Amino acid sequence: MEIWTLLFFIPACFALNMTPGPNNLLSMNNARCYGFKSAFIAGLGRITAFAVMIALAASGLAVVLYASETLFFAIKLFGVLYLLWIAVSLWRSESSPVSEIDTNQNRFGLAKQEFILASGNPKAILIFTAFLPQFVDVSANVHQQFFVLGCTFLALEMTAISIYAVFGIYLRQWFAKPRMAKRFNKACAAFLAFSGLNLLLSRQ
Repeated sequence: MEIWTLLFFIPACFALNMTPGPNNLLSMNNARCYGFKSAFIAGLGRITAFAVMIALAASGLAVVLYASETLFFAIKLFGVLYLLWIAVSLWRSESSPVSEIDTNQNRFGLAKQEFILASGNPKAILIFTAFLPQFVDVSANVHQQFFVLGCTFLALEMTAISIYAVFGIYLRQWFAKPRMAKRFNKACAAFLAFSGLNLLLSRQ
């Protein structure tokens, strides 16, 4: 793959990685509640989901999935319901949940939550079926190019996870008081609910 292609790809891709969304918001809140390490480990669930999607895009199966309106709507509906479930849970959560997780089982639960949330978002499928192919030269080795672009995307996504997690740590000092923490939880819940409804009503 030509270096110029990557130079164009990286800034455009990082802009997508850093776009505020349900997963990035979840990383920020996980870091605020449970610490940077737990949020980072949880982010690996999202990375796993995206890696599977990239593999599907490279094999062409994602194009078939996108072409199936019924299957695509089913994934969209699943994503919406899961977003709303998280929103309700966050709205009803304890006002001051700041604590450190010291068991791998809990961190696995957070990673599972990130995985399901990423997998249930059909917009992620659109990124890998419409965005990545724009930087692929069909006259060269397509699978090799997808591998390079996919690894670059995942590396930038991990960077975005870290940035949002650091911001979540910074929020600790602002939301240490139960009242402020409760307001933040409800604000996050409202944003997630809005994202879910927007996803349901969107045509894409």
